Amino acid sequence: QVQLVESGGGLVQPGGSLKLSCAASGIIFSVSDMGWFRQAPGKERELVATFTSVDSTNYADSVKGRFTISRDNAKRMVYLQMNGLKPEDTAVYYCNAVTTYHSGRRDEYWGQGTQVTVSS
Repeated sequence: QVQLVESGGGLVQPGGSLKLSCAASGIIFSVSDMGWFRQAPGKERELVATFTSVDSTNYADSVKGRFTISRDNAKRMVYLQMNGLKPEDTAVYYCNAVTTYHSGRRDEYWGQGTQVTVSS
């Protein structure tokens, strides 16, 4: 059974920091591309950052220079360090895993989400 369990969300003041964590089980973590997405009320889910199985990272323009994604294959964890938070970063943040096999099969999984609220 695949599980992606996020933690670390909460309420923070503008300019503050939070670190999100995602614990993965039931997937071949080392060969999976991991990512963070977010969805604000009334908006579509959007990419925040990805960290591929070949150590390539990608960030949304809106978070570049403020957020950092990292992963620990030994612990099967992926993290999102968020600095300089802004009210527009308020959203539910979701952990995402994509495993692509040699056969071409592609499995995608989502966590349940963790709420991040940036407000004074």
